[in-house]
Amino acid sequence: PLQPGQPVKAIPGAGTNVPIWLLGSSLYSAQLAAMRGLPYAFAGHFAPRLYREALKVYRENFEPSEQLRQPYAMLAIPAIPAASKDEARHLATTSYQRILALFRGQPLWMRPPVESMDGLWNPAEEAGVRDFLKLQIMGNSEDLRQQLDDLLADIQVDELMFTIDIHDPDKRRQALDILAETRSPQTDSDATIN
Repeated sequence: PLQPGQPVKAIPGAGTNVPIWLLGSSLYSAQLAAMRGLPYAFAGHFAPRLYREALKVYRENFEPSEQLRQPYAMLAIPAIPAASKDEARHLATTSYQRILALFRGQPLWMRPPVESMDGLWNPAEEAGVRDFLKLQIMGNSEDLRQQLDDLLADIQVDELMFTIDIHDPDKRRQALDILAETRSPQTDSDATIN
């Protein structure tokens, strides 16, 4: 609720019941969300190494609160939905270039896809980029469904959120449509796709 003299006002959120989430990428954020009884969103799209452990810490240490009686977790992952595997591999070079730029301390502009990453990265950089994006799902709707089923068999989350690094706006909209079509008995019943 709005307080007298409050310097920051949420518009249009003032007076509404906006749920508070803790977004994190570390074990500390998982512990804090659990201790406060808050929903927890883990940033697997840029901290994939800790997602299993962080979600486990959150669930095992959760303390009920006024806002939440039981743990509720979301995992954010990168996705490259496309009409075919080949197209997804091509479109994924945009995210490879972005993470490579991050490693090199360069601007993180979304670059157009390239035919090949050969010559753009060395073997160590390629290994680092692929490790950074190890939670990335890509392909057509069937490929995505299988990858999501495998992921959800491995961890327990209530929602999934996706980052989609696709340079072309039309291809990005198509990717959202493909992702929206991606459903399976496991994804329909165990997690919400956002």
